[in-house]
Amino acid sequence: MAFKKSPKKAVKKKIVRKKRKKSKDKAKHYVDSKVFFEQICEFYKTDIIPDELSMSLLKIANGLGFAPNFINYSYKDEMIGDAVLKMFSALKNKKFNVESGNNPFSYFTTVAFHAFINRIKKEKKHRETITKYQETVYFDKMTDSAGSVYINPETGVEDDNN
Repeated sequence: MAFKKSPKKAVKKKIVRKKRKKSKDKAKHYVDSKVFFEQICEFYKTDIIPDELSMSLLKIANGLGFAPNFINYSYKDEMIGDAVLKMFSALKNKKFNVESGNNPFSYFTTVAFHAFINRIKKEKKHRETITKYQETVYFDKMTDSAGSVYINPETGVEDDNN
């Protein structure tokens, strides 16, 4: 007597995707564009930078620092510092045209973005200079006959008999 196996039904597994938790500290990183625009207009009239305006600029720079294209740099603090400096100088020199009706948040984010890019270029140039110097010094040490050192690969000990 042979038993036939019944065909198994295909069971669909329900894919459960994790939803990202919404931050409860939204005010900690959020810059309201309308309030930001009003603060800039007030500054242009009085030439006094309110604390809220300076905190908004700092939030923009810090928020941009968490963008995926800037998050893994070791000198992110310098990038944020440069961005804040550039944004304050643009604010002090009244570079943003209030009458244009453009979004000040996007303008100052662009200023911060370019400051980040400039810092990356400076750090890259600095790193290339150091690498070039190290290569020349190492090459000079390796080719210098008086100071050359040979390490025997079998023993791992320095051997002066080249």
